[in-house]
Amino acid sequence: MKIKESITKKLGSIKASTAKLQDLKRSISTKALSRNSLEEDTSQDDTPSKPHSPKNVFASLDIGTEYVKALISESDGEEIKVIGVSKKHQGLTDMYAGAIADISAVVDNCDEALAEAENMAGVGVNKAVLGIAGELVRGITFTVSYKRSNSEKQITAEEMQLVIEKAQAQSKLKASKQLSAETGEKDIDVKLINSAIVAMFVDGYKISNPIGFQGSKLSIRLYSAFAPMVHIGALQQVASQLDLELMAIAAEPFAVSRTVVGTDPASSVSAILIDVGGGTTDIAFVEEGGVQGTRSFGIGGRSFTKAISEDLGISFKKAEQLKLNLSSDEYSVHERGAATKALQKTVEVWLSGVELSIAEFVEEQGPEYGALPAVIMLCGGGSSLSMLPKALHSSEGEWYKDLPFTLKPRIGLIKADAAKGITDTTDKVTDHTFITALGLLRVGQDTTGPEAQESESKLKNSVESFKRVLRT
Repeated sequence: MKIKESITKKLGSIKASTAKLQDLKRSISTKALSRNSLEEDTSQDDTPSKPHSPKNVFASLDIGTEYVKALISESDGEEIKVIGVSKKHQGLTDMYAGAIADISAVVDNCDEALAEAENMAGVGVNKAVLGIAGELVRGITFTVSYKRSNSEKQITAEEMQLVIEKAQAQSKLKASKQLSAETGEKDIDVKLINSAIVAMFVDGYKISNPIGFQGSKLSIRLYSAFAPMVHIGALQQVASQLDLELMAIAAEPFAVSRTVVGTDPASSVSAILIDVGGGTTDIAFVEEGGVQGTRSFGIGGRSFTKAISEDLGISFKKAEQLKLNLSSDEYSVHERGAATKALQKTVEVWLSGVELSIAEFVEEQGPEYGALPAVIMLCGGGSSLSMLPKALHSSEGEWYKDLPFTLKPRIGLIKADAAKGITDTTDKVTDHTFITALGLLRVGQDTTGPEAQESESKLKNSVESFKRVLRT
């Protein structure tokens, strides 16, 4: 308990109050230049407008605190090809802790990024998947058991659907209560954004597909991600003002896991995936190819920049440049030393946040939970700061000793070419900073691919449709 209180206290010293978000007065309406208008202004040479591809073409928008990243893809079957790429820098007041704070400004940034990606792809897009992140996005793992009246009757897909709906309803109530307790706001309206089956049991026996089994009790452990309607509504506004059909909104930690796992239902991937963004750090726990849970806390790349800015008494812009060029001779030994010291203090707090998030996940799983995956993989722009993987790997603090790891965890960065079933034809998606955007493409494919189109018939015969993205 003392360890947890100590960690929480350290986190509180750097995390901004949730109430600050309510003080930001932003306009929802916008007169952002549309991508079609942009094309008209820049096509003085009578170049014909970009055609729409006959293949399944859609975009992913990773709307981060620091950058908007836009990817355009086309797919034929399960294989996804990236054909357009762009990213645009966000202003300091456009986002707050991973959530949209200025809809008008974010629409402008997304519009520019999409226009550039469309020009590269040579096709236009009219639908997209958007990611959602931040401390108020909740990933809940919940187990619901269903007592069957006739144990000799075979389990049906309809029974599974009933149990899943019960688990989602109870998870939603839990997420709403958690957010109300943290923010002080009563009756926060939340909405389900992603679900995935963690485990299934018949009479205590773990199985991969309960349909056709007999038994008296069916239990399903379900991961569900929820977000406040205010944040979902902001993303819906962005999509609407960009004239995009909103295919899906995905919790970004969930999207990262989809990048790594891909489409293989027998995937054995087990890892802790840490996405360090500009405003938050999001963590996904993946075991045997399935998402077990997610966590988020409000320390990201901008927290490190702010530490340099405050300790050295320089502007945020200059602090960001110093952070990115810490080894450059452009800066004096004193400046580099002071910046390093400021970063090290913040890294310690960040590491405490990781430790606390993992501890909370383990606690939620219950006393029967086994060992944590001994692999930790990082992505996101914030993870480019070499101090972060070094801090996780260092044995000095042995931060992992009080957690149920059987081995010292191995640390690495998720490489872009590790994305399962996704091919980059642009040669522009080159590093770990695009992992979330790639995962959003996979979520989009889950939504529109052959499996989704045949979900009704599959539901009657197997549970594979449940093991993908469970849509509401």
